[in-house]
Amino acid sequence: MRAHTGARTTNRWGNTMANATDHLWMHFTRMSSYRDGEVPTIVRGEGAYVWDAQGRRYLDGLSGLFVVNAGHGRTELAEAAAKQAAELAFFPLWSYAHPTAVELASRIASLTPGDLNRVFFTTGGSEAVESAWKLARAYFKRVGKPNKHKVVSRHIAYHGTSMGALSITGLPGIKSDFEPLVPGGIKVPNTNFYRAPEHGSSVEDFGRWAAEEIARAIEREGPDTVAAVFLEPVQNSGGCFPPPPGYFERVREICDAYDVLLVSDEVICAWGRLGHYFGAERYGYQPDIITTAKGLTSGYAPLGAMIARDELIEPFLSETGMFAHGITFGGHPVSCAVALANLDVFAREDLTGHVRATEDAFRSTLEKLLDLPIVGDVRGDGYFYGIELVKDKATRATFDEAESERLLRGFLSTALFQAGLYCRADDRGDPVVQLAPPLICEQAQFDEMEQILRAVLTEAWQRL
Repeated sequence: MRAHTGARTTNRWGNTMANATDHLWMHFTRMSSYRDGEVPTIVRGEGAYVWDAQGRRYLDGLSGLFVVNAGHGRTELAEAAAKQAAELAFFPLWSYAHPTAVELASRIASLTPGDLNRVFFTTGGSEAVESAWKLARAYFKRVGKPNKHKVVSRHIAYHGTSMGALSITGLPGIKSDFEPLVPGGIKVPNTNFYRAPEHGSSVEDFGRWAAEEIARAIEREGPDTVAAVFLEPVQNSGGCFPPPPGYFERVREICDAYDVLLVSDEVICAWGRLGHYFGAERYGYQPDIITTAKGLTSGYAPLGAMIARDELIEPFLSETGMFAHGITFGGHPVSCAVALANLDVFAREDLTGHVRATEDAFRSTLEKLLDLPIVGDVRGDGYFYGIELVKDKATRATFDEAESERLLRGFLSTALFQAGLYCRADDRGDPVVQLAPPLICEQAQFDEMEQILRAVLTEAWQRL
């Protein structure tokens, strides 16, 4: 054991913060950033707010990581976990069942669009995406189309970090260290209308063009080799790209024409984020598979799911049939109990209805920022928004790599946090600030976000 080398703190969390520097390997984190300082340590949450080890309060403008949809500090969710752990802490779903998994699967099936009635539990989103690709490949082998194995997804889209999910992901910067990846990941344009390469004057024409790019990709690869198309209802990476009108309707037609499965990756977009239990409902399309996680438990326990149409399980229901895939902690009894309690909160407080009732106010509050010279676009739906930053509004000129480094990591991320707003400043595309607050937020929180963003973005512009 080596001696601690970072700065010390004298409050009750001192050892925790010191050990974070010495022993905790954080995810997607430049560890060198904390070589000479303390790791920001969040110790408590209540409603839409969290507190750090020094007692400072922050508005959680990202719901943790698009997760804490019902808000922090829900004691009934903690109590549901404790009760289930005391009764049955663990049992696998490998040839056995337990009541909370059965009840939750039934509850989810009652909420999904169409005949998505088969629920395969995982522990998170990457596993759900991985499971969906494996199901697509296994399904087509069993129905006599063994060459159908490839996946179409969009540029800059994030679908997870396991090897299969990473192959579907469209972010080169997080893939290169792990190549060669699973072959078969095909990329097509996303729906960023603000930077539309074609049909920039008509969002409908752009949507048709973007959808047809999926058809063209399937034709190039060979329809007999493509198994699935993976799309988020609103694409996260790049800064919240909503679908143009008619886009998903045309994508559904294309998938049907080529016998390709449409996977709606709703790890973020489900469970009220867009004002509905599932984003597919908002945009009126019928997926063959939904992948989900995050808000299913509002983060009070880890859980994800792949939800499939009845037709997709049929080849596995023969006497010797089996989907040869499983996850030890998928459908964990405690996590399922928490999810059931979380869905009770959603129903009792009508959180999806609350989002629909207040989303216009959220949008109009954020759009006030368009008077700032650094703000080029405000886009999104529901409680899921991206604010794109530019250095010239007239030309939409973006920042180069060095400028983004100085702007986002050198100033914005820290300045927003110090000002009391936890959100995401991201450049996995063009520079954006992303917001996805808990679904309980009201106008007071919208105003607080706008005021902090206005002050910090104004200073950022002055620093350029």
